[in-house]
Amino acid sequence: MLFQSPTFHLRNFTKCRVGVWIHFTASISSLKVAWRKDPKLDQAIENDKKWRCCARVIKEVLNEPGQVIPLRYLEKRRERLRLLISIKSFLSRNPGLLDTYFDRIKPKSEPVKFLRASDGLRRFLEEERRIIHENEPLIVAKLCKLLMISKDKVISADKLVHVKREFGLPNDFLVNLVPKYPEYFRLSGSPGEGQSFLELVSWNPEFAKSVIERRAEEEARATGIRVRPSFNVKLPPGFFLTKEMREWIRDWMELDYISPYVDVSHLDQASPEMEKRTVGVFHELLSLSLFKRVPVPVLGKFTEEYRFSNAFSSVFTRHSGIFYLSLKGGIKTAMLREAYKDDELIDRDPLVEIKDRFLELLAAGHRERAEQLKSQTEAVQEEMMARAERLRSQKEAVPKGMEMIARADPLRSQKEAILKDMEMIAMRIDELDGPDFGEKF
Repeated sequence: MLFQSPTFHLRNFTKCRVGVWIHFTASISSLKVAWRKDPKLDQAIENDKKWRCCARVIKEVLNEPGQVIPLRYLEKRRERLRLLISIKSFLSRNPGLLDTYFDRIKPKSEPVKFLRASDGLRRFLEEERRIIHENEPLIVAKLCKLLMISKDKVISADKLVHVKREFGLPNDFLVNLVPKYPEYFRLSGSPGEGQSFLELVSWNPEFAKSVIERRAEEEARATGIRVRPSFNVKLPPGFFLTKEMREWIRDWMELDYISPYVDVSHLDQASPEMEKRTVGVFHELLSLSLFKRVPVPVLGKFTEEYRFSNAFSSVFTRHSGIFYLSLKGGIKTAMLREAYKDDELIDRDPLVEIKDRFLELLAAGHRERAEQLKSQTEAVQEEMMARAERLRSQKEAVPKGMEMIARADPLRSQKEAILKDMEMIAMRIDELDGPDFGEKF
């Protein structure tokens, strides 16, 4: 290595405090905190289902050779894409994402429907590239920080590829980004074969400041008073802690903050200081993530690199005032409480602008679909009025003596047709507000 990371040294604690540290060490793993559901933070995850499903389908098409795919091929992949409606219904509900055209799969085969990116989607992809280019220094800093936190300052390239979506790394970061910064990164092996690693070449002190430390520095500059780095702790409404747990948290909060960027190889894994450092690492990782939340199985992939214990997920419930462990969708997701206000992300990463642009594209398609449904509904209403007028004219033309005979079949069939039209209109009016992603996807 061409650098040496700073080292954290334990203080000489007075004799009167020894009993407290022994109590901490013995009780960290035994302390239990009941998990409590937070509907507002769960809703934040639910809200993203509306566009993530569309993103999965688009990614599937763009990953194909030529970025085109036969519609029937995509239909066969619905289960893997977790799509509960047909591709035709998906296209109807989301116009403006993909265009359909006819082509041959083989030279002598019959033409079939193909899908390709629409003009609107291509404009979005250009906008995405612009946003990534403008935020390249931020992406480089994120990648450096992920390596700097790790035990040996090296991480499997395949693991980083697996978590690129969570941290906002470009799809091609190993090919196009890493080679541009040889002063920071060294890539060894061949990505995709399981034996490829990304290594940190040089240590940048500016990157070695956590979000907690930067916040303390900003407060100190604003107030002129030295501020001690500390976590923002805010328990959710109605949350109850036992007396034992309250005392433990009180004493634990008195411990000095340990930066995730310092060397702690000398610390005992079961010590309260290591617990403090572990919380700091999780806080920093979630702060580096795009939406300030990461699925627990994804974090678990880095157990060795970041020195997590096998039961690391209990940290999120033990420190419920800092984190929230969501079970939404059957997946454990660690969330940073301070980054959200109710179900809205307030600590926004600059790369979240990409999501905003994608939502605008979806909204434009939904407006287009609503206008189409409105036009169709108006056409049906006009046809119903015309039928009613014809029915009235026919009724006036029938002689009184024949009225009962004429009513038997024609009027009944006309009435049934009108009722069917009314049902059709009601169904279309219900759809004017756009698709119900929460139930359908």
